[in-house]
Amino acid sequence: MMLGAASLAGRADALPMFKGTPQPFSRDWLEGEAERLSKQAYTPMPEVPQEWRDLSYDEYRNIWFNSHKGLWTDTARPFHVDFFHPGLYFPRPVEVNIVDGDVAQTLAFDISLFDKTDQFPDLPIDETMGYSGLRLRAELQEPEIFEEFLVFQGASYFRGIGTGQNYGLSARGLALNTGDAEGEEFPDFTRFWLEAPEAGARTMIVHALLDGPSVTGAYTFTITPGLPAVVDFEAVLFPRRDLDHVGLAPLTSMFLFDETNRNRFDDFRPAVHDSEGLMIWNGAGEVLWRPLANPATLQVSSFVDDGPRGFGLMQRNRNPNDFADLEAHYENRPSLWITPGEDWGRGNVRLVEIPADREIYDNIVAYWRPREPLPAGRAHRMTYSMAWGTEPPRPRPVARVLNTRMGKGFDQIKNVVTIDFEDHPAFAGEDLDSITKFIGASRGQLTEGVLQRNPGTGGVRLAFSIDPGDAQAVELRAQLVKDEQSLTEVWLYRWTA
Repeated sequence: MMLGAASLAGRADALPMFKGTPQPFSRDWLEGEAERLSKQAYTPMPEVPQEWRDLSYDEYRNIWFNSHKGLWTDTARPFHVDFFHPGLYFPRPVEVNIVDGDVAQTLAFDISLFDKTDQFPDLPIDETMGYSGLRLRAELQEPEIFEEFLVFQGASYFRGIGTGQNYGLSARGLALNTGDAEGEEFPDFTRFWLEAPEAGARTMIVHALLDGPSVTGAYTFTITPGLPAVVDFEAVLFPRRDLDHVGLAPLTSMFLFDETNRNRFDDFRPAVHDSEGLMIWNGAGEVLWRPLANPATLQVSSFVDDGPRGFGLMQRNRNPNDFADLEAHYENRPSLWITPGEDWGRGNVRLVEIPADREIYDNIVAYWRPREPLPAGRAHRMTYSMAWGTEPPRPRPVARVLNTRMGKGFDQIKNVVTIDFEDHPAFAGEDLDSITKFIGASRGQLTEGVLQRNPGTGGVRLAFSIDPGDAQAVELRAQLVKDEQSLTEVWLYRWTA
């Protein structure tokens, strides 16, 4: 039945319209619900009316949520919530529930919460209608100014930003069969439960139910906005079948070009990317830096590990002039660092690089792939922390890679690689001969390499050439060492023809 259609702009704790009857809610109940569904055949959420699905891109943009009517806007609660309408790319709505104490109520779709232009068509509203996602807001920089910092919308995707940043890369609840020939499966967050925060609370708790043909799951996000914005993540998965290729903590981003492949793009900007490198702190204690690439063919790289300490996609360059884009502001996109909450055991950090010719395509995926499949009928638990912002605190006192450049040398034959490392105490003085240069390649011929000071960065530059011969792909590795101690991150790259 329909409960009272309370206005959002009225009493001190007003809420939107509800439907159905209040139901008990707890984390244990959510896990039980996910397990129950895993024993049944998968049934997708119903689609909204065809007229909503047939909206053009311009029509879809002619309606938007009025944030002044958001959830909890006229209350003392420290978080506000906006909602997204369905249609176009989002044909199936999600169910949104509000939890107060141990009781949950389901929100009804309310078209009056949205503003629209006179170009928006008159569309039907029926029982299939619902919201396609939600956006969280909080007072981040100024009192009484509620800014957005996290969005859930589409499949199991969500995006966060640190205070003052612009949206860039995304995360997902789960990745299945990414890059496989038979195609990828995209399970959905089908239901959300938002815990009503008390006045003065610093964290927002969101629960979600994941459902797809192969797996169900119960998720809890404990979200603390700031710089970085921190999301503590807890999930339990219930596979309907054995999951041979599962991606945990999956990250999705965009890399079009930088100094490694600038010659392929006729563009006024020197670089275009949401993320520029994959950073890994592996179980052996090494810090790996793998610059991202936009290859001509699909490339999949696996970084085998045992007990990873962290990994993430980084936007390391923060200089606006290095992007020269006064609208996109790529220098202000967040990095995202994953810290496992327990020992993840054996597996690999997997990097998938997909060819792209425009910056509208997310063509980079990174995730943890366990060595062993997740068997059907058995619960699999995982926890990790996500930090959306700048880079994490330095795992080890080694010099970071500041930039990588590639291209032909003066002879237009050899491929020249230059790696700029930031300064390090071991680089002090004029003599760099005591530093050992480790440079390796899986194929082809390498020059010895030259190490020089770089007055433009204050650090050092390692330069070498590679002749790949007839190889279509070459794995490269470089590192600076002194007295058997690593001075730099381990630089890795896959050169492709």
